[in-house]
Amino acid sequence: MLTKKIKSRLFFILSVVFITLLFLIFVYFNLKQNILYFKTPSEIFKVDEIKINSKIRVGGMVKKDSIKQNNREIKFILTDYQKELIVVYNGAVPNLFSEERGAVVEGKLNDKRYLIADRILAKHDENYMPPEMKKILENAK
Repeated sequence: MLTKKIKSRLFFILSVVFITLLFLIFVYFNLKQNILYFKTPSEIFKVDEIKINSKIRVGGMVKKDSIKQNNREIKFILTDYQKELIVVYNGAVPNLFSEERGAVVEGKLNDKRYLIADRILAKHDENYMPPEMKKILENAK
């Protein structure tokens, strides 16, 4: 027979386990919704699972002579030297953003060739290139 002391300890332990499980489930589902994985333009064209109008992060090189800028927006082509993606962005671009340099763009995919960007990430120095992009560039040459 369980004494009152054992029952209270058992209740406490089960409560802690239950609360911990709820917390872990909450963290898992929030992370699952908020994590954006880096993709290249070629990967976007290959994968059919990418949903249109879903948030995505795409990385590549800004194509030479592709930047067109007016008062409101900037348009450019992001490439991995195999496939290209047209990007439209409203806002200020980072100082390191320029042609023939690496950039990571975060936004919504309008279709597999057109992305409306929320943010441009070009915070690295001009010599840095993600390892995935180095492999793609080596394979393209």
